[in-house]
Amino acid sequence: MQLSVILITRNEERNIAGCLESVAFADEWIVVDSGSTDRTRDIAEQFGAKVVVTTDWPGFGKQKGRALALATGRWVLSIDADERVSEELARSIRAVVDGDTSGHEPHASSQVAGGGTVGFELSRLSSFCGQWMRHGDWYPDRVLRLVRRDRGRFSDDLVHERLIVDGPVGRLKGELLHDSMPTLDNAIEKMNRYTSGRAVDKLRSGKSGGLASALLHGVWAFVRCYFLRRGFLDGRLGFVLAVYVAEGTYYRYLKMGLLAKQGG
Repeated sequence: MQLSVILITRNEERNIAGCLESVAFADEWIVVDSGSTDRTRDIAEQFGAKVVVTTDWPGFGKQKGRALALATGRWVLSIDADERVSEELARSIRAVVDGDTSGHEPHASSQVAGGGTVGFELSRLSSFCGQWMRHGDWYPDRVLRLVRRDRGRFSDDLVHERLIVDGPVGRLKGELLHDSMPTLDNAIEKMNRYTSGRAVDKLRSGKSGGLASALLHGVWAFVRCYFLRRGFLDGRLGFVLAVYVAEGTYYRYLKMGLLAKQGG
């Protein structure tokens, strides 16, 4: 067993088939589902994935840790149901796995097995309301997703969990396609959930928030996304995304202040 793919789900029947099909080259697929009421589990099982159902929700970090613990491959690729591995990225991933198996340096931008690299960042390209965003805060979005199973673990963050790797990290060619927010309604709903979870994570780490910091960080987020990182090159939706990023930052710091005031 060389490559395991892990993902966590809840009501992802719209996305799960395309996600799994994009990683059909793997040896094993692990799906940890947190109570889906649609056809997510059926679709995953029909594909050949091992599906495990949990009754509680400990947060993204711990839930992904559960999936990682179930994997048996030497290498593990962590993806989300709304992500797809592009053909070029698939070739890069296979090169890592095949090179590690044969002991030869594979083709790709990787310094893999021979160089001791045990984790790899992927370049994620995300869409916002139907448009791929190639500028601003969302691109290039480097995400650490491929790791030697015995050298990685997930942080315990409620949201925006991190894959922590014990050893050198490289970067692969190709893009991870992320169809995260097809509509503005999806984006707003996701913002509310994620800012709440992130506020708790920040407070636990000793950070503080409030109205003043919410305003300052929100304004800075817009300037950074739209001007400094050239979000304006994405047209009208580039402006909308910059406002969205600023608004999410504002609410995160505001919720931190309110939670602290209410005793956490």
